[in-house]
Amino acid sequence: MATLQTAERVSREASDNFVFQRSILAYHEAAKRVSGDVLEIGTGSGYGIEVIAPHTHRFITVDKFMAPLKEALPDNVECRQATVPPLPFASESFDYIISFQVIEHIEDDIAFVRELHRVLRPGGKVIISTPNAPMSLTRNPWHVREYRADELDKLFSNCFDEICIEGVIGNEAVADYYERNRKSVQRITRWDILDLQHRLPRWMLQIPYDILNRINRRKLLAAAPEATAAIRMKDYQLSPSTEKSFDLFLMATKR
Repeated sequence: MATLQTAERVSREASDNFVFQRSILAYHEAAKRVSGDVLEIGTGSGYGIEVIAPHTHRFITVDKFMAPLKEALPDNVECRQATVPPLPFASESFDYIISFQVIEHIEDDIAFVRELHRVLRPGGKVIISTPNAPMSLTRNPWHVREYRADELDKLFSNCFDEICIEGVIGNEAVADYYERNRKSVQRITRWDILDLQHRLPRWMLQIPYDILNRINRRKLLAAAPEATAAIRMKDYQLSPSTEKSFDLFLMATKR
């Protein structure tokens, strides 16, 4: 029997493929842009290390929980465990910072953005991805908040300039899975007649959400394995952000 994993740790499990493929897209897009000394905040299971490391002089990854890595790290990679903010680095230490699907978990997002700015060198860039709020099918109790593009722009404009926000979109194969998922989630949430998902505190909902989310993803896989497993990274791409974007992809430059 497969191990139950939190929905906030994207895995290579087949039922996670819809999310995994667009998660790996963020790393490949970042790899086109980064160089020099690079920091990642939110290593997860480390599946992005092999994508980013060859493009860096030094690559440091930080995560609240250090997952065991299946392969030896490249010589230019270092993994650290830390809870952020603050960031455990001196000011002006990095040329680039990447952080994917993390900022929505941060209680003090203003302090987080200030820390990103502090540890970047002048002219350095931060690249982040985060869920696009209008596309969420239900409340995710692991998220402190979710952002619209204008909200994300406002948050970063306090410290950064040259802010560019794009959106991650999908083709027909992605749209087909999303629609299957939407209908399945609706069948589950129709029983929440008291709207408890929005009334209860986040901590009370996290474990039930994980269990139901995992059951739902595996049910979708069993019902239409080809619709889930066939999705590839090439089925996603960056485009001008709209309310229909799955994720927001931001790049901002330090003043």
